Amino acid sequence: MPTIYDDTHEMFRSSFQAFVDSEMAPHGDDWETAGIMDRSIYVEAGKHGFTGLAIDEAFGGGGTSDFRFNAVITEVLAGAGLGGAGLGITLHNDICSPYFIEYCNEEQQQRWLPGIASGELVTAIAMTEPGTGSDLQGIATHATRDGDEYILNGSKTFITNGLNSDLIIVVARTHPDGGRTGMSLLVVERGMSGFERGRNIEKIGQHSQDTAELFFDDVRVPAANVLGEEGRAFEYLTFNLAQERLSIGLYGLAAAEAALGWTVDYVQERTAFGSPLSSFQNTKFELADVATEIAVTRPFMEECILELNAGELSAAKAAQAKLWGSELQGRVTDRCLQLFGGYGYTTEYPISRAWTDARISRIYGGTSEIMKTIIAKDVLA
Repeated sequence: MPTIYDDTHEMFRSSFQAFVDSEMAPHGDDWETAGIMDRSIYVEAGKHGFTGLAIDEAFGGGGTSDFRFNAVITEVLAGAGLGGAGLGITLHNDICSPYFIEYCNEEQQQRWLPGIASGELVTAIAMTEPGTGSDLQGIATHATRDGDEYILNGSKTFITNGLNSDLIIVVARTHPDGGRTGMSLLVVERGMSGFERGRNIEKIGQHSQDTAELFFDDVRVPAANVLGEEGRAFEYLTFNLAQERLSIGLYGLAAAEAALGWTVDYVQERTAFGSPLSSFQNTKFELADVATEIAVTRPFMEECILELNAGELSAAKAAQAKLWGSELQGRVTDRCLQLFGGYGYTTEYPISRAWTDARISRIYGGTSEIMKTIIAKDVLA
């Protein structure tokens, strides 16, 4: 089958697979129980060049804008069945780092990029609030200018890397009546006075991914920590949405492929009525459907990767990738779990974790309904 990956990407895949097998997989169950991945993994990943892929080599990064390397990381993490543990790394590389790369001034580059590249500074982005999900214009967290500082007040919730993070890009209203032009990106750093992390939110899936509430009570954020220009947060937040949504869609596809692989192995080993489950017509038909959906999805996703590399991936096409990939993930993990029977509902097999982890994919990064709205707007243009 033709592939967009060359030998360099496959060597990178082998290297990252070895890293996951030795440094992450043995601890997956412990992280699921603890509700958080060991923070040291970011540093270990950084030592091997798996964080900060797109950061310039002058700051210790990989110096590549080729998103195929990011896609390889996504595929390996999904295939390992690690639950939410891998999400922190993809968030750091695919979603947060681009904001620092694109909008840091020279002083901020020197201050933050080396640590982001090495994994010593774990990143997060805080948009969602208790009363505000997809409606960014409804954000209530606000920052008032006071000399060379901003006084930040408000709260955020459902923040991935909420506990492990050192640098949090906080979306805050800096002009009360500014509408879309009234919001800015402020980088809150670990240890700032008045900044508190709330509970690690208990979730039905993604247990090893720390997802926290954040509280800001008169936090004095230096004006030097404004990312980009004041008042342009809404514009900035749209620049990386295509990559973010493609990343989620790719994870959905990779998770579906992993689920299919586990299921094929299981039905060939498990017997019922004296015959392997794989011998029954229903099993064959289910696997045929799943395999076909995966097969026709991969070329589309790879086309999106190449378009992203070329700077040509449209918002509508990225929305299609996110919508289809996340919905595919949900359908496939559900159908595969059914073939495991009662064992699929236990934690003995990775399919159960994959099934519960899959549900959030249709919500974060923009719900399926929001994706359909974006796509329909393009169709009807």
